[in-house]
Amino acid sequence: MRWRTGRRSSNIEDRRGGMGGPVKAGGIGLVLMLVVAWLMGADPIQLLGIAGGNLGGSDSGSQVQLSATDQEDGEFVSAIMAQTEDVWNPIFRAAGATYREPTLVLFTDETTSGCGYSSAATGPFYCPADQKVYIDLGFFRELKRLGAPGDFARAYVIGHEVAHHVQNLLGTSGKVTRLQRQVSSTDANRLSVLLELQADCYAGVWANHAHQQMNVLEQGDIEEGLQAAASIGDDRMQRMAGRRVNPDAFTHGSSEQRVQWFMTGLRDGNLQRCDTFAGLQLQ
Repeated sequence: MRWRTGRRSSNIEDRRGGMGGPVKAGGIGLVLMLVVAWLMGADPIQLLGIAGGNLGGSDSGSQVQLSATDQEDGEFVSAIMAQTEDVWNPIFRAAGATYREPTLVLFTDETTSGCGYSSAATGPFYCPADQKVYIDLGFFRELKRLGAPGDFARAYVIGHEVAHHVQNLLGTSGKVTRLQRQVSSTDANRLSVLLELQADCYAGVWANHAHQQMNVLEQGDIEEGLQAAASIGDDRMQRMAGRRVNPDAFTHGSSEQRVQWFMTGLRDGNLQRCDTFAGLQLQ
C-alpha cells in the first residue's frame, strides 16, 4: 500500500511511552490517596503538585523511548487517518453536510476514554462519547498472528473504526443503541452485527475513494483486506476459542458476511449500497 509520501493527520493523540497517557494511579486510586493524606495531616494540594507530571502525562522522566518500529507504526496510522479525512470530507460535503474529523488515540496496554477504562485486550474501538478511535498497535501483531499481515490489512482496521465515527455522525449508531434497549439480547446482538457489517462496507467505500483520489492500492492489497475481514469473523473467533459456532452470539458477523460487505463498499464506493438495515425501521 502506498502511504509513505502522503500527508500526515493532525488528529493523532499519542499516549504511548508515557506521552500524554492517563495516570495509572488516577480515578479512585488518586482520590483515596488524597483522602488518606488529608486524614494524616498532609496537604492534598501539595501532593497534587508532586503528582502533576503523572496527571498530565507530561513528565519526560517517565516517558519510554519508542523504537524505530513503533515510530514507523505511528507514522503509518497518521498517514491512513489523513487518507480517511481526505475521503470522508468531500463525501459529506457533496451531501451538504460537514464531516467532523475524529481523533485517533494511540496507547499501550491500557487507557481511559469517554466510554471508560479499556485495555489492549479490548482491541481497537471507537468511542462515540468523545468521538475518538482508540488502538493499541500491538493489535497489528495479533492481526498478523490471525493470518492477516500487510499494510492494507492494518489500514482496513483503521478504516473500519473510522466508519463507526461516520455512523455516529449520520445518527445510525444512536438509533441502533436505542433499539437495542427495547429488544432481547439475541436481537440486540443481531443489530450489533448489522452495525458492524455496515462499518465494513463503509471501510470498503473509503478504500475505493482513497484509491481513486490517491492511487494507494498495490497488487495484493485487496487480498490483504479480505483476509483481514475474514480473520476476525465471529465464527472463526469462536472456533479459535474452542467453542462451537453460535450465530446468536455473533456481534460482528461471520467471516463470509464481513468479506461480502467489505467487497460491496470496495467495489461500488457508494454509501447507499451499504444499507445492511434494509427493511428494518430505525428511529
